[in-house]
Amino acid sequence: MSALPAYFVVRGDDLEIRVKAVPGAKRDEIVGALGDRLKIRVAQPPEGGRANEAIRALLAHALGVSERDIELVQGQANPQKSFRVRAASAQASALAARLAGQD
Repeated sequence: MSALPAYFVVRGDDLEIRVKAVPGAKRDEIVGALGDRLKIRVAQPPEGGRANEAIRALLAHALGVSERDIELVQGQANPQKSFRVRAASAQASALAARLAGQD
């Protein structure tokens, strides 16, 4: 298995993705690695969890998984967040390649 990006953490059967969120951007986009985080910009504001939902939808689309398989586990009101992708650890390398193709 190739080395995973620093923003991927395998937790049992799940995969955790550490994110640096930038809400209120001009458009939704996955920017790429920023240290040990995946920088993601979304147009939604941070109020009412709307930016968190936009990030979750963007990750689901980029990874090719259902939104219900992605859960915000840390950082509800913080720009540094962690999202869990359920039952995805076995596919971590393939998912990393999908995200790398977004850059």
